[in-house]
Amino acid sequence: MLDTYKFVNEPLPYDYDALEPWIDERTMHLHHDRHLQTYIDQLNTILKDYPLLQKWPLERLIIDLAKVPKKIQVAIQNNAGGVYNHLFYFDSMIPSGKEMPKELKRELIRNFGSVEQFLERLKKAALAVFGSGYAWLVCDLQGRMQIVTSKNQDAPLSAIMIPLLAIDLWEHAYYLKHYNLRANYIDNWFQVVNWQLVWQRFQKRKFDSMKREYILPHRKL
Repeated sequence: MLDTYKFVNEPLPYDYDALEPWIDERTMHLHHDRHLQTYIDQLNTILKDYPLLQKWPLERLIIDLAKVPKKIQVAIQNNAGGVYNHLFYFDSMIPSGKEMPKELKRELIRNFGSVEQFLERLKKAALAVFGSGYAWLVCDLQGRMQIVTSKNQDAPLSAIMIPLLAIDLWEHAYYLKHYNLRANYIDNWFQVVNWQLVWQRFQKRKFDSMKREYILPHRKL
């Protein structure tokens, strides 16, 4: 994935069937090759006539949306968000069998009381998303972890919040396998979370004390 226009859909960081039986191969093909590709194609089409915006990294298109020409703001929000959120989601998964780092467990206990309480709260937040959207684990300026949700393809990127983990709650992420049973999908998704990457994202967060904002890490850690 190039950082700026013209964006390209890179292969998944694992085989399409690598997340079986938790996330099915057919869904991964559809999700990556069609849904993500559509957002990439649409974003490239929007940026075609805006050479200055072509120099902006994907994250800046989302964070500095107010500086984008008003007539394309909604389109940029939807499609740049669709690209960023999908890449973040796909990177956040790994074939099962990887244990959660003990350091991450300590942070989750410190912030949520226990790992079990964190998983329960994240599942509850994910189930509460009406329609399409995402549930996120994020970190605030004080280094505290929080669970937030976003609608459609909005992304919780800001000067005071950095994403650590995201679960895609659009129906195309689970409907072929689970139909309308979102809770079953969430339980299965917990089995393929790349907890080591979540910890790396937390460790690699950088805070600019002068600007009072986070310096967002590149998706490839």
